[in-house]
Amino acid sequence: MSLILMQIWEVVVVVVVVVVVVVVVVVVVVVVVVVVVAVAAVVKVEVVVVAVVVVEVVVVVVVVVVVVVVL
Repeated sequence: MSLILMQIWEVVVVVVVVVVVVVVVVVVVVVVVVVVVAVAAVVKVEVVVVAVVVVEVVVVVVVVVVVVVVL
């Protein structure tokens, strides 16, 4: 019985971690996009290009972290 409970607990922990990571990623991306739009309104095109690169890097890093954590 305790073995089954342990397996259930592991699944719950993984699900919670994934959900938390996804929420954090969404929040970070939203914040970055808002900041980028605000700055882009002032500085124009160059910032938009830089921001797109930054967002892509953040997304890649987050995906790698999620994969490592889950595995």
